[in-house]
Amino acid sequence: MEPLYPEIVVAGCGNPLYADDGFGPAVVESLQGLELPEKVKVVDAGLGGPHFVFTLLDPESTKKLIIVDIADFGGEPGELRWLAVDELPVGSYRDAHSWDLTEPLQHIKDDIKIRVLVCQKKYVSAPEMVIGITDEVERAIPGAVSEILKEIG
Repeated sequence: MEPLYPEIVVAGCGNPLYADDGFGPAVVESLQGLELPEKVKVVDAGLGGPHFVFTLLDPESTKKLIIVDIADFGGEPGELRWLAVDELPVGSYRDAHSWDLTEPLQHIKDDIKIRVLVCQKKYVSAPEMVIGITDEVERAIPGAVSEILKEIG
């Protein structure tokens, strides 16, 4: 049976209905407009990051997972940073159901190389809906695409 995902998976996490939380899906949309190697699959993981990691990745076929999301790491809004799983900000990396994404990542990090590209958020509107990311975070999208392309090789 053919694997669901290839060697490299880029997963954008977030919800575009909550301002800067739409960063991950926006980066995914930009990447999907590019011609990428067959070994790369770009997916919008939405709010289901933990569920995605737990149920869809097979270490037999997927060797690298690149997660793209916002975080609060104390930087300037729009600043990009690569983080290891153990560096993810405590308590600020949860989906809508309060699952801490670091938990499933801890389970797979020995089998799949994980890189997390985060953008310092300016504003997240949850639980109120505010569609559209801030200008600072919007300007970070091309840089994020460039960083991911370098990581893909």
